[in-house]
Amino acid sequence: MATEKYTPRLADKYKKEVVPALMKKFSYKTVMQAPRLTKICLNRGVNGAVADKKLIDISIDEMTMITGQKAVATMSKKDVSNFKLRKDMPIGTKVTLRGVNMYEFLDRLVSVSLPRVRDFKGISDKAFDGRGNYTLGVTEQIIFPEIDIDKVNKITGMDITFVTTANTNEEAFELLKELGMPFKNIKKTTE
Repeated sequence: MATEKYTPRLADKYKKEVVPALMKKFSYKTVMQAPRLTKICLNRGVNGAVADKKLIDISIDEMTMITGQKAVATMSKKDVSNFKLRKDMPIGTKVTLRGVNMYEFLDRLVSVSLPRVRDFKGISDKAFDGRGNYTLGVTEQIIFPEIDIDKVNKITGMDITFVTTANTNEEAFELLKELGMPFKNIKKTTE
């Protein structure tokens, strides 16, 4: 009895709908030229982590719950006496998602978490870096349904970076828009 391998909904959508749409819009010669999402990086600085080491553990637990993948602590690179910071002290947390976890997280972000943001009118289309990557800042971790609001002792945000193989901002914008990212200004003019 053959078991069928699980494919996330957005991975299916990418192959069946997004690639043909991108090929039509940018007139690529092969499907391999179509940009794709390679990874999603979540990054969070923990304010007060120098004084209270438990804040890092709480942040790691929250990021692990949100992403479904174990988070790791980020360490300081140098000494800064004004902040009482020593080299290699934990100051934040990060997670890098690829493959199935990446598509599952993106699906939950677009369909559940972002609509829970207060007064949500869409995300900015100005946060591209010129190389086809997009960074989204989230101000509160409580938009994620995995977080129990009663157990949160401090509301903090995080940065979510979408790394793509796109060569231009326009290609990356179209890729993320086709994957369901709710951008504010869909009436994008070409430069």
